[in-house]
Amino acid sequence: MGDFMNEKIKCLREQLRGLDIQGMIVSNPVNIRYLTGISAEGVLLITRKENYYITDARYIEEVQSTITIDDEIIVYNYTDISEYDYENFFSFCENVGFEENYVTYATYKNYMHKYKANHLEETENIIEKQRFIKDNNEIELLKKACEITDKCFEHLVEYIKVGMTEKQIALEIEKFFTENGAESLAFETIVASGPNSSKPHAKTTERKIDLGDPITIDFGCKYKGYCSDMTRTVFAGFVPGKIRGIYNLVLKNQLQTEKDMKDGANIRILARNVENDFKLNGYSLVHALGHGVGLDIHEAPIVSYKNDNTFKENMVVTNEPGIYIPGEFGVRIEDTTLITKSGCINLTKSDSKIKSLILRQIRCII
Repeated sequence: MGDFMNEKIKCLREQLRGLDIQGMIVSNPVNIRYLTGISAEGVLLITRKENYYITDARYIEEVQSTITIDDEIIVYNYTDISEYDYENFFSFCENVGFEENYVTYATYKNYMHKYKANHLEETENIIEKQRFIKDNNEIELLKKACEITDKCFEHLVEYIKVGMTEKQIALEIEKFFTENGAESLAFETIVASGPNSSKPHAKTTERKIDLGDPITIDFGCKYKGYCSDMTRTVFAGFVPGKIRGIYNLVLKNQLQTEKDMKDGANIRILARNVENDFKLNGYSLVHALGHGVGLDIHEAPIVSYKNDNTFKENMVVTNEPGIYIPGEFGVRIEDTTLITKSGCINLTKSDSKIKSLILRQIRCII
């Protein structure tokens, strides 16, 4: 087989070579989409010489139209493959990799039986690790998803009124995304008002917005498979006194993290800095400071004190400190951020200064 033009598959092959693995069965649909752009059901085989995509007759046309000649992928219909073919895909492969964190035991046994591989080897999230660093095309798609999210927030600031329910606001977000080029929500929207905002992963309810409520809105969309993630805490009409200090403490730490995030910065130290500052003020950081974002809404790396690795250029991660007072209220501020050589760039750009988050046009709905 000639020189691979699909850079992602080429990079994967090089890594497999380094692990003394001669082929791989890729079955996680997110990893398949990452490597090939294909989002139709099927399995990708990386063999010694060729790449094969085996799918159902219903998807053949879709798959053929997704891949380019540069991908060098041979497409098969399941029904056209004999037992003999399956046994020969990995002939002369001593070790064949599989995704042990995705594959069930039943599927593993099926692979052993079907492909007659000498050794099925665990690959320790090899593709997920490759997905850490985004290429230019991925960064453009992530930027676009974030841009739609910022526009949606701009709309919400005008839209939200006292008397609306959290669910109404969540539905408006979904409607806006659908009408403005997003393919779907990236995750289930959180709209948490008043005391509901004290739960980091609150369920959106029928609670009505009241004057003086903090409203935490955590939302994002998918654009061509890639996700955005943003949280803003807004205020219905005015900011109650006791929330202001906490809001400013969260914002100070979010801005400090933004200053510190860059290629080579230690993840554990950044998370510890926020935890320590919260502790000094009598609060705690009850969740991770952030996470990777890409084709999945939660990807590696996790930005927490448990991760002693460093940020790398072209990682895309969230920066999301939050403080929650049980039964009273919570404040979280989150941006999707691109790590660069010398710093970072927020891909979500909506203002997070408290004065711009007071919803002035808050007249009651009738």
